[in-house]
Amino acid sequence: MTETGGSSGPEGTETPKPQEDTPTPPQGERSSAPVPEQQWQSPSGATPPPPPPPPSYQPQVPQPNWKVGLGRPGVIPLRPLNLTDILDGAITAMRRYWRMVFGAAAVTAVLTAAINLVGLLLIDTGADLERVRDLGPAATDQELMNQMLSILGGTLASSFITLVATLLGTTVLTGFLTVLMGKAVLGKPVTFKEAMKEATPRLLPLLGLTVLYTLAIMVAAIFCLLPAIIPFTFWALASPAFILERGTVMEAFRRSVKLVSGMFWRVFGILLLATVISSFLASIITLPFSFSAFMSIFGNLDQVYIPSTGDLILQSVGTVVAQTIVGPFTALVTVILYIDQRMRREGMDIELARAAGITPPPPPQAW
Repeated sequence: MTETGGSSGPEGTETPKPQEDTPTPPQGERSSAPVPEQQWQSPSGATPPPPPPPPSYQPQVPQPNWKVGLGRPGVIPLRPLNLTDILDGAITAMRRYWRMVFGAAAVTAVLTAAINLVGLLLIDTGADLERVRDLGPAATDQELMNQMLSILGGTLASSFITLVATLLGTTVLTGFLTVLMGKAVLGKPVTFKEAMKEATPRLLPLLGLTVLYTLAIMVAAIFCLLPAIIPFTFWALASPAFILERGTVMEAFRRSVKLVSGMFWRVFGILLLATVISSFLASIITLPFSFSAFMSIFGNLDQVYIPSTGDLILQSVGTVVAQTIVGPFTALVTVILYIDQRMRREGMDIELARAAGITPPPPPQAW
């Protein structure tokens, strides 16, 4: 017997208590008892896995676009650049700002060619060449030596005038194009007057920097060719650093060495390639203007070629055309290379993106 008075079943078990009848609600009324939710089951009785969350709930992780980096507001993408980007950036700047680039190059080329032509006319090496030609085979060795020394002196004097004119033209063009490229990278409009106004206060110290840079290369080249590439490469970025960072001349040299260190051969290779391209194009352009000198090669080798005043003027015109078209290329490549080195070493691409009004993405969170 159990405590409730019912009969006991087998030992250790109890007879289940009969369930009481649940009263049926009257018709028209609903039962307040909750109805259990019916779940679908497969024929085998297994419950299927829950469906995946909607696509809208999946986190969207932005993938970086390494082709444009932080964007391309101007002539170059804001990321570390390769060789194609650097060359394309220089050509794009020449096309987009062609009036200012070629206008400034033409002005400096005309001034340089005019100074050079005046120097060649004042230092008349043609008269010395005529005296050498008139000496004839009966001339003594001493007479030939005297005339050759006279020609050498005139050549060195005219070369010095050419060097001075080239340094002046290079300084003005480099300062102007550096300011222009600083705006072109950001895609900002700039006028000729604004660029010259910003570059003019820095031109005189920039001339001193250019003279020191040229003398260092010349002195190194006199002793050996290999050491000449050391100042050529390590100090190549001093001019854009001087213009854009507005420091002193010595600070610009130190900045250039710092930016080039560790990437010497890369910087040297890009600068050498730009120089070879410019020289090759310039030689093709100036060849028709030096037709008389070129044809003298196939003439009588016993006669000395003496250029006339017309030949010198025609050669000067060819030099102006060549420098106008090709001259800006090397300067623009140097400025872009300076910006690329700063983006690689100092994260300048983020600063340029902010200056261009682009909000850079937040850095990835560490786990």
